[in-house]
Amino acid sequence: MSLPIARYISLLTFLLQTLWCVPLLVSDDGKPNAHAMRWVVPVAGNAYRTAPQQGSDGFRRNRTIGWGDAEGIFSVFVHVDRAAKLELGIAARTDQGPATLTTRVNGRTFQTKLEGAEYAPHTIGQVEVEGGYLRIDFQGSKRTGKLFAEIRDVIVSSETPQVRLDYVKSNEGNMFYWGRRGPSVHLSYELPKQPAIKYAYSEITVPPGQDPQGSYFMANGFAEGYFGFQVNSAQERRVLFSVWSPFRTDNPREIPKDQRIRVLGHGPEVHVGQFGNEGSGGQSYLRYPWKAGKTYRFLTEVEPDGKGHTVYTAWFGEKAADEWLLIASFQRPKTDTHLRRFHSFLESFYPTYGYLGRQARYGNVWVRDVAGGWHECTKARFSVDATGGGRHRLDFVGGSQGQDFFLRNCGFFDQTGQPGSVFTRKSTADQRPEIDFDRLPRG
Repeated sequence: MSLPIARYISLLTFLLQTLWCVPLLVSDDGKPNAHAMRWVVPVAGNAYRTAPQQGSDGFRRNRTIGWGDAEGIFSVFVHVDRAAKLELGIAARTDQGPATLTTRVNGRTFQTKLEGAEYAPHTIGQVEVEGGYLRIDFQGSKRTGKLFAEIRDVIVSSETPQVRLDYVKSNEGNMFYWGRRGPSVHLSYELPKQPAIKYAYSEITVPPGQDPQGSYFMANGFAEGYFGFQVNSAQERRVLFSVWSPFRTDNPREIPKDQRIRVLGHGPEVHVGQFGNEGSGGQSYLRYPWKAGKTYRFLTEVEPDGKGHTVYTAWFGEKAADEWLLIASFQRPKTDTHLRRFHSFLESFYPTYGYLGRQARYGNVWVRDVAGGWHECTKARFSVDATGGGRHRLDFVGGSQGQDFFLRNCGFFDQTGQPGSVFTRKSTADQRPEIDFDRLPRG
């Protein structure tokens, strides 16, 4: 029985696309080649619109990239583990007439003619790479319809023995979203076992140029919440302090009344409310124009109230100004604890900015026990989330430099940290916090 022509074309297209993602059994000269491989890199988890403006998206509903403005550039990033020769191509279509695509990669420029309403493989060309992250830029050159192209996948093949490519391979676990956000990195501080810890103190300095939108520099994390500052937009920055409810849910409306976070006080102009989607609880933030290059200090108090609840209070200020601003004080029900699991982290929370690098120095880290004794935190254990642990992204690192710890992520730089590493910073005993706790604002 003969197939309808439309179905025949669709089947043929599918078979052609399938051939792009299996090992090559023969080399170009017709001889067997057991080393040759091809990889299908979905743009949905690996592409960003990088020009002319940062932070725009350009993804279509079917998770392809398609655009009609001549200045628009989309960039795809893959990691190559060694020097290699790569053949590049794309699975793309142009359903409104022929078009020409310009591809720039590793110092070379290629012109590719596209035509056809069905997704089909198109060859770009060959490049030689030294290893590390490879950036592939696509820009429209000529078009007859509204769009230059709709690109679904980037196709990479190589005959280099044992070469490995790392990238976001699928959307399992919503990894297209998490992979484009980038890996989150953490420092877990070593604490004295006795006595109980009441206060956490730390300082953050963000180097100039390392504060793109979507960055959250978390200073004082604890078992039940977190406290730090972030870049929300080109015009707005916030100091953020949140405490999770003991009731586990991503919807704050589901929290029973007796397990809700209670606001005991907050500073002037501080917004207080609820949050969800990553657990739920009480959230507070202060719009504050903190600046890269300056050092800011964070203080968190964790103390049981003797009635089966625990009170969490956070203060923030610029170190040079010797200021302390109250952010908020929350009561967490069904909780009887002092400070646990003191840590810091760095994350990107806007996927559209996940290709931009960010880093920070975490210094002068201390805790104060219930008896009033200060203890310096000079050791920290490094970790990364599933985005880095699963090798979806490899652009993350942490360490120590002099008196500071540091964290760095995103930007597709060619350095990868080792989760589980323990770092030691130099002592800052001469900078032990001098705080008049009786004069701290309480709201």
